[in-house]
Amino acid sequence: MVERLSGVALLVLVTYRPRYQPPWMAQSYATQIALSPLRAEGSRTVVQSVLQTASVPETVVQEIVTQAAGNPFFLEELAWNVIEHEGGPPVLQAVPETIEAVLAARIDRLPPAEKRLLQTAAVIGIAVPVPLLQAVTDLAAAEIHMHLGHLQTAEFLYETGRLPASAYTFKHALTHEVAYGSLLQERRRVLHGRAAQAIEELFVERLPEHYYALAYHYSRSGNTTKAVDYLHRAGQQAVERSAYAEAVSHLTAALDFLTTLPETCERNQQELGVQMTLGMALRSTKGEGTPEVEQLYTRARELCEQVGEPPQLFRVLWGLWQVYRQRGEEQTTRALGEQLLSLAQRLQDQDLLLEAHHALWATLFFSGDLATAQPHLEQGLRLYEPQRHRVHAALYSGHDPGVCCHQVMAVSLWLLGYPDQAVVSSQAALTMAQQLVHPFSLTLALYWAAVLHHLRRETPLTQARAEAAMTITTDRELSALLARATPLRGWALATSGHEEEGITQIRQSLAASQAMEVMEDRPYHLALLAEAFPLVGQTAEGLEALTEALATLAKSMTRWWEAELYRLRGELLLQQTVAQLEEAEVCFQQALAMARRQQAKSLELRAATSLARLWQRQDKQVEAHELLAPVYGWFTEGFDTADLQEAKALLEELGA
Repeated sequence: MVERLSGVALLVLVTYRPRYQPPWMAQSYATQIALSPLRAEGSRTVVQSVLQTASVPETVVQEIVTQAAGNPFFLEELAWNVIEHEGGPPVLQAVPETIEAVLAARIDRLPPAEKRLLQTAAVIGIAVPVPLLQAVTDLAAAEIHMHLGHLQTAEFLYETGRLPASAYTFKHALTHEVAYGSLLQERRRVLHGRAAQAIEELFVERLPEHYYALAYHYSRSGNTTKAVDYLHRAGQQAVERSAYAEAVSHLTAALDFLTTLPETCERNQQELGVQMTLGMALRSTKGEGTPEVEQLYTRARELCEQVGEPPQLFRVLWGLWQVYRQRGEEQTTRALGEQLLSLAQRLQDQDLLLEAHHALWATLFFSGDLATAQPHLEQGLRLYEPQRHRVHAALYSGHDPGVCCHQVMAVSLWLLGYPDQAVVSSQAALTMAQQLVHPFSLTLALYWAAVLHHLRRETPLTQARAEAAMTITTDRELSALLARATPLRGWALATSGHEEEGITQIRQSLAASQAMEVMEDRPYHLALLAEAFPLVGQTAEGLEALTEALATLAKSMTRWWEAELYRLRGELLLQQTVAQLEEAEVCFQQALAMARRQQAKSLELRAATSLARLWQRQDKQVEAHELLAPVYGWFTEGFDTADLQEAKALLEELGA
């Protein structure tokens, strides 16, 4: 929101602690105001608001002001401590030296019943629903409300809600911490166990809302098995709503607890489930090809062999397939894809079959085997059912298989020579992702929509889709996806008059993706950089980017864009100070051959147009016309796109 405030008639006022570093302070419209400690006069006002009519010596008031050093919370608590102090009139020695000592002294002076209730409330948490407190204490409702009223008057707690049920909150996190710390460890453990059981009974119909609380209480009660179960559920829940950083926190804690349990089949089965869910979260936050993710799935495969679970083995193999696809290990990736299909067919499971085709359509598309990928895409559309398969995002790829199928189909259709049908498929992916309300799937749909508009050379739409994807990835901390979407925005900026800014953005995102070992789209993104460099006269740098892109092909499996890499190289060679005509022609021929081998008619049209234009310069009009005319004549749609319009104009020149 802060990034969008420039020029807007809106004031946003926020507070934060000194060690926090806000990312927006460099903005010209941001102003920082240091909140200094209260001065003596203000401190006295705070103290008096607590003391009111209590008779307190001036020396004690002065000691409170001095000791608190202008901290309002400390001032209040010190004042409460003084007026509650036993033994007659307040004296100087009644002022403790630390806020923790103040709070501990005040809690110790409470009547026993109120002290026990406050300690029990502290076990439940900073926010305390009264029905839960009553279930843990077994006190009558009237007695609880009476004690809570006294604790509120003394400003330990305050009421935060009455509907649908009464609830209280600790006045300050430090108050909660001191009250919790005043309990003996064994008593604390018993109360945590009671709290967990009470939550299960009171909220049985809304248990998913309390998974993390249950995990917390069971872990503190010593029931490790149940703590792991609820941490796993909380992690799974976080994955389903694309809150991957939160999921990693829950699931890592679950694995830490599992290390304390003896090796049994049940324990290994539980670890396998946690590892699989953690794999989903780590792939989204760390990147799918990182050693950390590979180690996780390797461990999961070992566990599968121990517990013997074929459906789980399918998910493990799917995770490993993702790892090696990101690494660009084509042979291993294809082998795993075929293994997944064979296992799904052997188990006669339609859901697994969908994901096997999912793995194969992605493998074949990225490797440039477009014709072979089509049957798998078609099978995917036939098998996919939105309601039935929406859970697959949390089980396999992190994104919805139906959305993926439509978006890959869209780019594949453009490559195969159907630009208009590609737009229809892309829109279907976006619509489906929006209906599913699944941020990760929507981000991918937006990313690939941006890719499609780049292929169609539609700069404003490319930028709009890329920025929409970047907004979601930033909000959801999806670093790997952010690194994939940003280059497209950089390309759009560079081609719309913001060359330096666009180039900088592409280069920064390439560095970020390399750090995360996200190699999947690197050749394509380097090609975007190669398109942008000549706009500022840096043709040599563009050629260097293409050299790296071609060298990276072996590591990335992104061969669907290989023909265009050769064509772009040819175009940049022609832009050199001394045009390298022969080498450029070789590049165009390579692009033409690769496009034909992949049956990528749109890339064949581009390569043929570039080669025909070169031949035109060499007075080979007839050869140029004979090359380009049949390719252009093959198309039945997309005549309003830039590629086809350029080809048509060139043919008219050649015909003249």
